[in-house]
Amino acid sequence: MEAQDLTIVTEESRPEISDGASRHQVRNLTSTVDLPDNPVVTIRPSNKLIALNLREVWAYRELLYFLTWRDIKVKYKQTALGAAWAVIQPVFTMLIFTLFFGRLAGVPSDGIPYPLFALAGLVPWTFFSNAITSTGNSLVGSANLITKVYFPRMIIPAAAAAAGLVDMAISLIVLILFMIYYKVAPTTTLIIFPVILFIFLLLALGVGMWLSALNVKYRDIRFAIPFIVQLWMVVSPIIYPATFLPKRFRWIIELNPLTGLIEGFRASVFGTAFPLRAFAISSVITILMLLYASYSFRRMETSFADIV
Repeated sequence: MEAQDLTIVTEESRPEISDGASRHQVRNLTSTVDLPDNPVVTIRPSNKLIALNLREVWAYRELLYFLTWRDIKVKYKQTALGAAWAVIQPVFTMLIFTLFFGRLAGVPSDGIPYPLFALAGLVPWTFFSNAITSTGNSLVGSANLITKVYFPRMIIPAAAAAAGLVDMAISLIVLILFMIYYKVAPTTTLIIFPVILFIFLLLALGVGMWLSALNVKYRDIRFAIPFIVQLWMVVSPIIYPATFLPKRFRWIIELNPLTGLIEGFRASVFGTAFPLRAFAISSVITILMLLYASYSFRRMETSFADIV
């Protein structure tokens, strides 16, 4: 891009101005700025199959940090209980599941106390459901920012997903306290826990980024997100283990990417048999979902500022 030509008229070089000249004419005479003919930044839909431009995102890493911090502060601003919601939501849901499914329905829990079994499924699920809900609505909620300045738009859903890690950390502390109460000690399988958490984050980012782009164009997506979350919870092994299904039908539930991740989460925490096949399927689906979401996001990114 060529440099802008800036001409400032000093008092010595100021042209003569008639008494009837308007203020607008005076300003035009005193300073002129030649703007570039071509735009500084052009947002085009990506033609690449892999549209996840990590180099560009890394260049705006400080913005990602500040947007994440903004989402955390907005979430707890003017709330009566604040971060306590990160404890209330999974714990009270666990109590209800324990009463109706653990005690009354007698749902098995793979040899783990059912309250602990349910909580270990609710902790990652609560993070995932909150992440895709906030991420799916993130672009519409940042309309003023999108229309004023350029930056990689996928930073907005990425910040919304990363903000949920704070609640996740608080929920993990509650899970540790319940493990101490039930005298369940972690094993060496805990070493794979960071990997599972990272894949959870990638899956939430992929799904949320795709929904956020659709939400800009089709505003009824915001009504569909809670419905999708409810259905997804039913078909995920949160209330019941994956072994609850007959073996010949188990491959169906393994196509749900949350199956391998939630079962792997429990296995890493409690030291039970690790679901290697289900975890591998979930990992592959997560990567494919992230690639497809980034490609779709970049294709629709060119019209965000016009219709948001």
